Amino acid sequence: MGAAAAKEAGGAGGSLPGAPPPDWPRLPNEVLALILSWLPPETLATRCRLVCRRWRELLDGPAVWKLQWRREPAMRAALEAAGRCARLRWSRLAVRRPLGRNLVRNPCGTDHFQHWTVQIPGWNDGWNVEESRARLEGAEAQTCFASSFGWCQKEQMIDLLKEGFWRDLLDTYQPDIVVSDWWGGRQDCGCEYELYVVLLAANKKRKIDVFEAKPDPIPQWNDASYQKVTHTFRRYGPGVRYILFRHRGKDTQFWAGHYGARVTNSSVIIRFSSESAESLEPELSSQHPSPVLPPKSHF
Repeated sequence: MGAAAAKEAGGAGGSLPGAPPPDWPRLPNEVLALILSWLPPETLATRCRLVCRRWRELLDGPAVWKLQWRREPAMRAALEAAGRCARLRWSRLAVRRPLGRNLVRNPCGTDHFQHWTVQIPGWNDGWNVEESRARLEGAEAQTCFASSFGWCQKEQMIDLLKEGFWRDLLDTYQPDIVVSDWWGGRQDCGCEYELYVVLLAANKKRKIDVFEAKPDPIPQWNDASYQKVTHTFRRYGPGVRYILFRHRGKDTQFWAGHYGARVTNSSVIIRFSSESAESLEPELSSQHPSPVLPPKSHF
């Protein structure tokens, strides 16, 4: 057994002060799993797994990780996956944490326009980052992106493999992909808003599924509250590797400045639910029919 890993798992010398060192080879797997579950995921994946064959086999299975995840509410999505998927990369889920977290970076503008590709077609004053005019419970920050008098557009391309997912999880088990966005206006000016989200194949060109939302404009003299737009992609078929998240807004009065739609708390969260697609065997996944896509987006 590796001395360093034993020391880390049980204190100096692999035991509590004043206590005899544990007889590691004689520990039942259940006890060893419980001890290891208190170590950081990175340590388990990169150091403990290399100690010996027994530790490697234990950490390649679910026992240690399930014990750890049950103590951490943020890992509830990983536990749900464990109950539905026969094949999981346990350490990858624990270290990268792709399930259950927001994959949209800088959703409220706290980092200005970092991670966003901004497009301002035509002539207008572009986007601005401002304090929200109405509080949005649960948002990462109480700031928003404010649009101008012409269409202001921005987008993010999410690389699912880089975020920690892997092909078998996406193609065979097809977890739900939940997208949402919040938008609103100023009290004294009406606004328009549109959302476009597309699931893309590895070449970033083939569209596997598309969602578009074009809500009714908010009229002038409103309460400045936010409205939520959300959609769940489900049973979308194999091949999804990227998600393009794009939204745009403008005002309806054509006023100079930033009187248009405010957008904030954008999110893309991948998780399993009771309605998620049943797992597909690889040979069935390759025969999954292509979905019928809506007409090509105009933005």
